[in-house]
Amino acid sequence: MRRSVLIALLVAAAAVLTVAPPVAAKVSASKQRNAPLEAAQPASAVSTGVLSSATQHVAATLSTLTHNPVVLSAAVEHIIAASGGSAGVTLIELGGAGPVTWSYDGNAIFTAASTYKLAALMMEAQNIAAGRTDPNGVVCFEPDDYEEGWYADYAQGACFTRNDLAWRAGIKSDNTAGHMLVRDVGGSDALNAWAAAHGAKSSSLFDVNTTTSNDLAALWAAEARGDLGGAAAEAWLYPALTGTATENGIPSGVAGGITVVHKKGAIDLVQNDAALVSGPDGGYVLTVMTDGIGGDAGWQLIAAISSSVWQFESSRPKI
Repeated sequence: MRRSVLIALLVAAAAVLTVAPPVAAKVSASKQRNAPLEAAQPASAVSTGVLSSATQHVAATLSTLTHNPVVLSAAVEHIIAASGGSAGVTLIELGGAGPVTWSYDGNAIFTAASTYKLAALMMEAQNIAAGRTDPNGVVCFEPDDYEEGWYADYAQGACFTRNDLAWRAGIKSDNTAGHMLVRDVGGSDALNAWAAAHGAKSSSLFDVNTTTSNDLAALWAAEARGDLGGAAAEAWLYPALTGTATENGIPSGVAGGITVVHKKGAIDLVQNDAALVSGPDGGYVLTVMTDGIGGDAGWQLIAAISSSVWQFESSRPKI
């Protein structure tokens, strides 16, 4: 195929991946949660009775190109540039035919915000799966644990089961519960050593509290592979990260009925989301770190990126 034609196809494919997100960005967060986005239909689905053979060939080629990481890069770059902020994005496809690993500024350092709780929950889940800790065992509050959050029942001597803390830290993203979990797994040094051993080598979670989209994606990929306690860990972890109090990030960019297990984080102008998604043709990990926007616009940026990735995944080669 001539180079000029190929370039035109790449541009057209990028347009396919970027046309939906700006529309979604205009919808309120509540409407995004309740209005599933349709996956992009491959160009080859157009009636072959109308198209000439040459046009059919171009359409089929365009369908293939929509699963080209170059096309995804162009789409995501366009979305981020239009937002006025900065972002790091990582995608890891799980299984399937020729799984793709892709990132956009995946090594850029961002404030982790509450995504440190993802690592703490994963480490706790692994300990529970290995029998080192009891999910019904209690962790008692200490004054240094406190940070303003969802609950006002923390007092000296108050104790909570690990199940309770997981629900509070995961579903509600409660800060004090997150601090108690970090202390329970051995503190920030132990948490960071564990995270580094499983691929999060550029992070300084909890105390300095910085990370990258690549690092959080590495942790999710390890979890999905069964490296962090397998099915027993997942049975404890996933319910604490599914159907959370706020679903207006990555979940807003996928089709209805799709399971998204994820941990969000937000502080000041930072919004992050790290997710394991049940894709249309195989699961995938998607992590998005953002800065410089804040508020609803930050979540709309994440949802728009998620929508482009969902459309990219909808063109994934069948197994």
